[in-house]
Amino acid sequence: MGKLAGKVAIITGGSRGMGRATVEVFTKEGARVIIADVLDAEGTALAQEMGDGAIYRHLDVSDERGWGDVARSAIDSFGRIDILVNNAAIFLYALIDETRSEAFRRLLDINVIGPYLGMKTVIPIMKKQRSGSIVNVSSTDGLRGSCGMGAYNASKWGVRGLTKCVAMEVGPFGIRVNSLHPGTVDTPMFNPHGLDRDALNASFGKQFPGVSLSRVGDPSEIARASLFLASDDASYVSGAELAVDGAWTCGVYLQEKPEPN
Repeated sequence: MGKLAGKVAIITGGSRGMGRATVEVFTKEGARVIIADVLDAEGTALAQEMGDGAIYRHLDVSDERGWGDVARSAIDSFGRIDILVNNAAIFLYALIDETRSEAFRRLLDINVIGPYLGMKTVIPIMKKQRSGSIVNVSSTDGLRGSCGMGAYNASKWGVRGLTKCVAMEVGPFGIRVNSLHPGTVDTPMFNPHGLDRDALNASFGKQFPGVSLSRVGDPSEIARASLFLASDDASYVSGAELAVDGAWTCGVYLQEKPEPN
């Protein structure tokens, strides 16, 4: 029996990167999964690879009607919804005075409105079940500021704050809501040129020499953190923020003793 045996999960952005890894881990742990994404070819292929335990559904997370269709598909196919992983997101690097308002709004539509619509859609179902777990994937950039990433940081701080508010609202119904905060992870979003892991780690270590583990994360490491939050192992964890970042948000490690003034 896996940690998610008998449970049904919706995973957004499930076709690649951290989403794909989460689909693979959840399916292995016994869950039946709705892979929700806009990458139809990749999502369909992954569902076929996972077998009877997964189906793919096209979803633009900013589309409320699309969310309703995905939820109905989950109920029609598997009878219930136990877990929602709001993983889908887009990234934007630009100084704030160079950020186009249209780009800012689009990023918020995906990164904040998407999780909001997902929770709004599944919570009534989970309330009837008197149980459920929601994992909102934020970022270490939802725990601090980063130069040139105002729009992205705003969205990830928004996810973090929304998580805490909703956790308080739905706790009496047996529903848990937590935010997950990955550091830099080897995904197409952060490694668009497909550098091998050694090259990626070397680049990361050069850019951020003060980070404790001095390497990027593997998508499977984030997926296993989502597994913990989604499973009954975290039955008393709600409204929390879990950083999975190799100690990046702890602070700067001084490798040499500073000289006194």
